[in-house]
Amino acid sequence: MTTKQTLLRSLPAVDTLLAIDPLPEYIETHSYDVVLTAVRDVLDTTRRDILSESRDTVHHDELVEQVMMEIEQTFAPTLRGVINATGVIVHTNLGRALLSESAQQAIVDVAGNYNTLEFNLADGKRGSRLVHATQLLRDLTGADAAIVVNNNASALIMILSALAKDHEVVISRGQLVEIGGGFRIPAIMKQSGAHLVEVGTTNRTRIADFADAVTDQTAMFLRVHSSNFKQIGFTEQPTLEQLAHTASEHGVLAVDDLGSGTLIDTTRFGLEYEPTIQDSINAGFDVICFSGDKLLGGPQAGIIIGKQKVMDKLKKHPLARALRVDKLTYAALTATLEHYRRDEALSHIPVWQMISQNLNQISNRAKHWAEQVGGRVIQGESTVGGGSLPGTTLPTALLALDTSSPDDFMAKLRSAEMPIIARVSAGQVLFDPRTVLLSQEDTLLSTLHRLYS
Repeated sequence: MTTKQTLLRSLPAVDTLLAIDPLPEYIETHSYDVVLTAVRDVLDTTRRDILSESRDTVHHDELVEQVMMEIEQTFAPTLRGVINATGVIVHTNLGRALLSESAQQAIVDVAGNYNTLEFNLADGKRGSRLVHATQLLRDLTGADAAIVVNNNASALIMILSALAKDHEVVISRGQLVEIGGGFRIPAIMKQSGAHLVEVGTTNRTRIADFADAVTDQTAMFLRVHSSNFKQIGFTEQPTLEQLAHTASEHGVLAVDDLGSGTLIDTTRFGLEYEPTIQDSINAGFDVICFSGDKLLGGPQAGIIIGKQKVMDKLKKHPLARALRVDKLTYAALTATLEHYRRDEALSHIPVWQMISQNLNQISNRAKHWAEQVGGRVIQGESTVGGGSLPGTTLPTALLALDTSSPDDFMAKLRSAEMPIIARVSAGQVLFDPRTVLLSQEDTLLSTLHRLYS
């Protein structure tokens, strides 16, 4: 009898494997069908491995371990927490902005209780969900009104559909951008029913180009944030004031898609200047849209603010209902905006805590990590991320670990009970304290100690 035949004969029957501890307990906690499927899968895989000669032993305890692992993987959530040690603050692939403790608690309070989403306590009648963020946004930006939808892409679609369908929208060629996920401004224009009118050149567009493009079919001038790239060198774009003023002179709307959107002057932290939401309001734009989960530091949302007459038209459009957000988003967003009203954004909103972090504090944490697990501390750079402030960085200190195979080590980090996401540069695995929460530090160090020390 060949080795293959001997191994195949040694495979236990399905019922035999199901009866081996602790699989009977798994049947109690996970259901018979789930355990049965896992047992059959493991036996089928083992049989194929034997036939391909990639397996030369069969031990029942190993098969049970494999069954248990498969069951755990079946029930493991695909959306789970990780430790972000990349130094990218608004990391799109890792969920973008972290919520403040107040925003987290607001979600819990609303999720676990009936609430006033569309109920007016004063008169006991039906209310509007729009009120929950409107007054805060008015106070913070100076806009007349506000609408919240599920992200900034949908905010732009709604603006174009409601205000420019079958009409022309004038935009600089240098702003016909594509951002993550293949989101292209020309494609969105076409989808909304608006007609794209490109003016200027890739690198230089003047206000006269906008003025010369106006016809009786023109609905708006649109400015779009460059998001994840920037132009340098021989470039020119109209100022905010020029765009708003010229649009008003020609009786068309001025719309600003800010993309990220910030209420705080980024130059305070050594970053390049990012036009603020207030800048666009003060310049006289009719409508402005921006994200809730980038530099604002709140939940995923698209926020539209602007002049009352235009906003009233947006509120009546069918997309206002189709794209509206739920109670959890409103709870987190209003709690986040409240931090700005109380002038406590830097101390309470994680995005701004990380941006404003002291370099000495970061260096001390990196040195502590090196003392605990080995490696060395090197100077490096953090990035804001999320399409915000492209090309600009913040100085940081990094823990650098040398390994024989950085890719294999990164895979081990990702497979940890609390996955750790780091980055690799020049053959080193790098960990940036700027984006690692203090509450996660012990977990990070214990995992690194186990895998590296």
